[in-house]
Amino acid sequence: MIEISGCNRGPDEAVIHVLPTLWFRNIWTWRPEEPKPSLKDASKGNGTGAIAATDSSLGTYFLHCEGAAHLLFTENETNNQRLFGTPNPTPYVKDGINDYVVAGAQNAVNPNNTGTKAAAHYQLRLAAGTIGVIRLRLTHAALVEPPFGAGFTQIIETRRCEADEFYRAITPPGVGEDAANVMRQALAGMLWSKQFFFYDVDKWLEEHRADPLLAETGMARNREWFHMISEHVISMPDKWEYPWFAAWDLAFHTIALASVDIDLAKEQLDLLLVGAYQHPSGQIPAYEWNFSDVNPPVHAWATIFLYRTEQALRGNSDLEFLRRIFSKLTWNFGWWANRKDSSGNNLYEGGFLGLDNIGVFDRSALLPREATWNRPTARRGWPSIHKPCSRLPSSSRPMIGPMRMWRRISWSTLC
Repeated sequence: MIEISGCNRGPDEAVIHVLPTLWFRNIWTWRPEEPKPSLKDASKGNGTGAIAATDSSLGTYFLHCEGAAHLLFTENETNNQRLFGTPNPTPYVKDGINDYVVAGAQNAVNPNNTGTKAAAHYQLRLAAGTIGVIRLRLTHAALVEPPFGAGFTQIIETRRCEADEFYRAITPPGVGEDAANVMRQALAGMLWSKQFFFYDVDKWLEEHRADPLLAETGMARNREWFHMISEHVISMPDKWEYPWFAAWDLAFHTIALASVDIDLAKEQLDLLLVGAYQHPSGQIPAYEWNFSDVNPPVHAWATIFLYRTEQALRGNSDLEFLRRIFSKLTWNFGWWANRKDSSGNNLYEGGFLGLDNIGVFDRSALLPREATWNRPTARRGWPSIHKPCSRLPSSSRPMIGPMRMWRRISWSTLC
């Protein structure tokens, strides 16, 4: 059940366009032998629109759209003509809905009301300061009863009350109403920014003719990461503007997520250290556009923070989590310890500078011959961030494993 509220906060009456969108992830381009899913208009003319979504493995679902929404259909296909100047596989591409609404391009959507991407186009005329409400409902079967009857309102209100109770329980006592609301919105935003991330790097390199195992191979980013297959739900920096993971962002995310779901926080921190992600050299993948970029090693700090947070919240210690993470981070520290600067010294240079949208130079461009990034101060201090994880609480060490072994590993990272 979905309820969307739109408020006109301006001084004048205005029309607000809202387009709840349903689409299938495009896997048929990679796997043409598999059945292609479909969306089609399933409205019955009773004042409620409906989109039927059919997939060979998921079955059929229905998205019910309350009120007078105009259903728009297209294909979830890249607009090759616009991007690359090559012909499109279909006249209806993924940005066709945008062209229909913004540019009035009537031929940009499929008149047969079928495709793999669809939106319900609502146009709400709202007076200044008023709120418009849109309700939708996703079901696994066609409903016999009205989809937006009294039961819909009751369930939505029950879920609101449950959410209120949940956030009250985790809000520190003494926090004012305004600050509590800010905290709730921030944590809800963190939970909302989870997204399924799929990236088969080997397949991507094959398509770009950049497989490093082939004799004739081109240059492309991430060619050293052909072992990596990502297919997990991951906390994104922002699933609209930055719909991909960033390793050190994710470590900071887990600190906030620990307040609402400590198990999810530990799972996210552990994720980039499994074999499908961590490089055989020990390096942790940085972010999609350059997995080999160097990020501050904050995973160790986040690990000990989560360990102690769980001790405070639950009164127990997840030593298996600590043991597993410590082993992987020791491997990662080995990668750090073997890095060299351009002079061959055991110092660190290059890497991410932390200037996302305000960089004074193009980080994607190649450096002039014999030029290097020279920021040694920060880089020399980065490996020291591993130390908090090495200094395990003394009460935990005997329970993690043979004391002598863990003492030796700890000293190898501290010295």
